Amino acid sequence: MMYDAQWAHALPLFIVHHTLYIRQSLPHRITVHTYMKLSVIIPALNEEATIAQVVTDAITFSDNQLVEVIVVDGGSRDQTVEQARRAGATVLTSPRPGRAAQMNHGAAHATGDVLYFVHADVRLHPDFLTDIRQAIADGFPAGRYRFRFDSDHLLLRLNSYATRFGGVASRGGDQTLFLQRDLFDKLGGFDERFVIMEDFDIITRLEQMARFAIIPKNVVVSARKYERNSWLRVQLANLMAVVLFRCHVSPNRIAKTYKQLLH
Repeated sequence: MMYDAQWAHALPLFIVHHTLYIRQSLPHRITVHTYMKLSVIIPALNEEATIAQVVTDAITFSDNQLVEVIVVDGGSRDQTVEQARRAGATVLTSPRPGRAAQMNHGAAHATGDVLYFVHADVRLHPDFLTDIRQAIADGFPAGRYRFRFDSDHLLLRLNSYATRFGGVASRGGDQTLFLQRDLFDKLGGFDERFVIMEDFDIITRLEQMARFAIIPKNVVVSARKYERNSWLRVQLANLMAVVLFRCHVSPNRIAKTYKQLLH
């Protein structure tokens, strides 16, 4: 079963070449369980408009005997917690702020053999459980999907197309991320110093340890950030965040610069 290359997350300027997804001779060994249990972990903060749908998708598209859905709330002031519980999720409250801390907290309470991290404004692919099992059986202990936006705007379609290609900006979080629990533990989880770029950081470390797949199917991502700002402004903010990360600028400085560019 073939998987595509890494993607240039919302930054077509970084598309340089098409790269194969296979990384050979990496140290992590894969253990495949016949009845692999998957934990869907969703960090959320004031997501009452979208949280019920992503929880419902996770439950509806899977065998609930083999999937658990955990929403980790970061201090919402709206109806996020109530909506998530009503939709069927287990809801936890993160003891620390930030998406990285929320995802680590969810992982600490998860019982699955595989952890699947999903943003609250993403629509899952109906085949996600089968796809992830197959990827792991094919020798990939970690990976993610391509994405498309819930908008037909031409520039957003260009961004979506960029998820087929490799480049330094190929590690954002909107494509979702799955990885085996033992690999997550070896990585030490998400680095909680990062307010943004936590996905970029963990995937950068992950690729040095394990083979990484991108499943050639789309999850659907909300275009709300682009609708609130502008395509160019979001592109520039993303680009600057990647550049600062690659230059080893402190996580706090990256977050501050990113917010300044969007406001």
